[in-house]
Amino acid sequence: MNAATAPHRQTARIRAIRPPIVAVIERLIASTPETISLGQGMVRFSPPAAAADALAEAAADPELHRYGAVEGLPPLLDGLRQKLERDNGIQVHPASRVIVTAGSNMAFVNAMLAIADPGDEIILPVPFYFNHEMAVIMAGCRPVAVATDEHYQLDLDRLRDAITPQTRAIVTVSPNNPAGVVYPEATLREVNALCHDEGVFHISDEAYEYFVFDDARHFSPGGLDGAAAHTISLYSFSKAFGFAGWRVGYMVIPSALAGAVDKIQDTILVCPPAASQYAAAGALTVGAAYCRAHLPELVTVRATLRDTLAEVSDLCDVPEANGAMYYLARIHAPIGSLDLATRLIREHRVAVIPGSAFGLDDRCTLRLSYGAVDANEAAEGAARLARGLRAILS
Repeated sequence: MNAATAPHRQTARIRAIRPPIVAVIERLIASTPETISLGQGMVRFSPPAAAADALAEAAADPELHRYGAVEGLPPLLDGLRQKLERDNGIQVHPASRVIVTAGSNMAFVNAMLAIADPGDEIILPVPFYFNHEMAVIMAGCRPVAVATDEHYQLDLDRLRDAITPQTRAIVTVSPNNPAGVVYPEATLREVNALCHDEGVFHISDEAYEYFVFDDARHFSPGGLDGAAAHTISLYSFSKAFGFAGWRVGYMVIPSALAGAVDKIQDTILVCPPAASQYAAAGALTVGAAYCRAHLPELVTVRATLRDTLAEVSDLCDVPEANGAMYYLARIHAPIGSLDLATRLIREHRVAVIPGSAFGLDDRCTLRLSYGAVDANEAAEGAARLARGLRAILS
């Protein structure tokens, strides 16, 4: 048996996928003690007390230990339908259905398997969320990277030109990971109308819906009149409620896709974890106010990072970012972003994510996450980053 036919070889579609960059960076951090991480996108705060209270109350219920409905538990589904109507303007029934998933990454995989066949194309504006690209390739489809403008905003003409007979969806992420920008309502309306007119799906990833700053406003295209039949909206508890480890997300899908998503979810998950769902239902009783109460701290940390980077503006520039928990810095030097990120960890003990993971292969960029650090960590991390850039690039 030769290497090409060995049973342990990777499949071609997996070989085509970039390594999971967060895991790569986290291993570098683990081998470099006292590194301050501006890498992984998490929040510092824990879930609300209402989540733990709801879980404690459910612990005595024998249903907690049994299989549940493939789409999620009724109490959580009821709460989500109310939240979607109140916060997003989305009327779930009868044109749509809400499905609870093990995080919004799973929701995206569900969508890929439900709408696309091998060889189909999915349009991903660059910079894209790296797990989206990974899921597209795993589904045997082709990611079509489409450039944004110099402010990382969508270019409607480029999106329109990228559509072919094989296109199945355009993906938008707003507030954006990794750029931190928020797409204007008018732009998202245009994208949704384009998808309708071209007969493709609009997948709207809204994991950071409550993380908006300054005068930015979040908009959910799934709430538009006539959008239900071609819009798939993705949401997450990980950021807004500090639920990263609990793995709770949800998706709003056209009713026509319900049978397909049932098949996929039943095969991969059987049903969402009951304990996490009870906790999520409790968190919903507090609602968006819980996340918004933590935003002032993020504003302070964000300003610290921005102001420190301004001191090395000869080495990098940072486009305006008024959403999510990220800045995407452009480096003014001919160096690979992974190489630079690796050296910043090993030589200066500060971690960031290289922009190459987000499809930015033609330039050096770094994603800076400020959601998981306090004010002191942010100040020290930003100082190390500035010193590191000066030392490496000068």
